[in-house]
Amino acid sequence: MTETIQEPRPLAPPAEKLSRRALARIAAVAGVAGLLPAAAAAKTSADATRVFDPTRLGRVHTLPSTPQTIRSGVLDPAAKPVLTIRSGDVVHYPDTWLHWGNKPKYGMSFEEREPIRKQYREGPFSLIGPVAVEGAEPGDTIECRMLRLRPIDWGWNSAPLGVGAIPEDFDKPYLKYFRFDADRRHAEFAPGIRLPLAPFQGVMATQPNGEAPVSAILTGDYGGNILMPELGEGTSLFLPVQQAGGNLWTGDSNAVQGDGVVNQTAIETAMEDLRIQYVLHKGVRAPGPLGETPTHWAVLGYGDSLDDAMVMAVRRMVTRLSEALGMDKGDAYSITSLAGSFRASQFARQSHTNYVVKPAKAVQGLLPKAIFSADHAARISNAIRTGGV
Repeated sequence: MTETIQEPRPLAPPAEKLSRRALARIAAVAGVAGLLPAAAAAKTSADATRVFDPTRLGRVHTLPSTPQTIRSGVLDPAAKPVLTIRSGDVVHYPDTWLHWGNKPKYGMSFEEREPIRKQYREGPFSLIGPVAVEGAEPGDTIECRMLRLRPIDWGWNSAPLGVGAIPEDFDKPYLKYFRFDADRRHAEFAPGIRLPLAPFQGVMATQPNGEAPVSAILTGDYGGNILMPELGEGTSLFLPVQQAGGNLWTGDSNAVQGDGVVNQTAIETAMEDLRIQYVLHKGVRAPGPLGETPTHWAVLGYGDSLDDAMVMAVRRMVTRLSEALGMDKGDAYSITSLAGSFRASQFARQSHTNYVVKPAKAVQGLLPKAIFSADHAARISNAIRTGGV
């Protein structure tokens, strides 16, 4: 059942909220290996690279996926918050739904699945939410800290006719199922080919401006179909607030995805255990989706063409670096050129689609932390943070 805080509460000791085993695993991913409660405040060599303090957790709320908490395909402004939390609280999403209303089953043929897929013209994603954060207003930013991303034990990759980067090269649809190992570390593609899993949420969004539903296939400054594979456990995503409460949605769980997602799908799956901490940063607005990993900062550009997406990503990287360090924009442009890496994170040339909209082209820009001193790195990381958690 869902749980909503009615009165202000201080951050509680994490051992009261998550098991020691779970906390140690989260801490290790975030860069604090072997964390024990007695050493929770100890400084380690990893402190300079971890994205957030995994020991500072608020209340944990459980939000199950049900017909009342799921919207299929769209970010719906008419949906009332299914959960209201305070900054620093954790939302536990157990047993999230697969695409298309959780109706696909392992081993279904493409022909068996097609009638299901065609029921969902607004988009395939089973979106859970919205989650409101008390005090969030336009002009603020919400940090989404990825604490736990454990997929179920199977998934699929598929390519209907007319989708992906080279749709003209194929005359029949593709569908392949995968089973994951017990630790959710690998999937065997074929004998001699093993894929390491890197789970992430493909859709993360605050509710966009406006009164009309927005397909989660789309990407915008609010987030949406961001497909940033780097945002695994121990990372943060910053999203600007566009409506009071923020009203956060998530969906489209992926077990692994390559840059460009060129046949249009990752290994699509659901999460057995998904935990996200939401931290409100007042009075600071992210220009769009911003990511931080233990090793890099990430920006996202999107548009109708890769050219447009690339230009947006470069501009956002230059602006972020210039503003965070008070640096001349020419110098920031130079550093971006010398040390930055820009990748197509989504590319499709669809000739046909089942859905009412097509995804944007997207480019992800990455800037390594290693080139900066600890002081400079802290200034860049903290430039978007005011939440104090």
